[in-house]
Amino acid sequence: MEITCNRCHQAVPADSCYCPSCGLPQFVYSADGESGVPPPSERWPEPVRDASSIDWKPGMRAALTLAIPAGLLSSGISPLGILRVVWMLGAATAAVLFYMRSQRPAWITIGAGARIGLVTGLMAAWLAFGVSGAGVFIARVVLHHGDQIDTAWRDNVNASQQMTQQWVAQMNLPNDAAQANAQRNWMLSPEGHAGFETAGLAWSCFLIVLFAVGGGVLGARMEARRRRPEA
Repeated sequence: MEITCNRCHQAVPADSCYCPSCGLPQFVYSADGESGVPPPSERWPEPVRDASSIDWKPGMRAALTLAIPAGLLSSGISPLGILRVVWMLGAATAAVLFYMRSQRPAWITIGAGARIGLVTGLMAAWLAFGVSGAGVFIARVVLHHGDQIDTAWRDNVNASQQMTQQWVAQMNLPNDAAQANAQRNWMLSPEGHAGFETAGLAWSCFLIVLFAVGGGVLGARMEARRRRPEA
């Protein structure tokens, strides 16, 4: 008869008093059907840790260690910022695996992995947002590149308006020239430009956090697969 652990649902050998994956004590059934607890001589030598809980001291250290480089690589000043999804997925996965190196028994639930990934993503998102904003401020105020930034934004707005007009013409939709012109003027205003830049940074931070949570889940799954007993 196959026995599975009540905590991690992994297979437990019939002659084992403890789960080989998470260390949870198992009931022992005698030949006459009576159950009992493992004998004192076979007790687990280490305290059993709840796999759904997180020791946040090493957890924060692991999250911070991986969040700093991932946040810098995901910021607007990084030439590789377009790969922010890859950086955060890998950083959160590595944070969970790095955290599990200090845990005995080494077992973690999907929810705990997601929480470590969430913390990693929040740290990286704040860092990326701050570095990106600082980069824009330095470019405008310190380096006096405001004219180049505004010119590039104006070209993007004009290209977007032309594409929209072409799409409206192809779909035979009514075209309100006055409304389109008012929208263009607002986008070219300092408030509109700042609003779109802020919205873009906020969307990037949302993606960072989202994929960091996914990376934490992936790290927990990888750790569970590595600890799964072979048949």
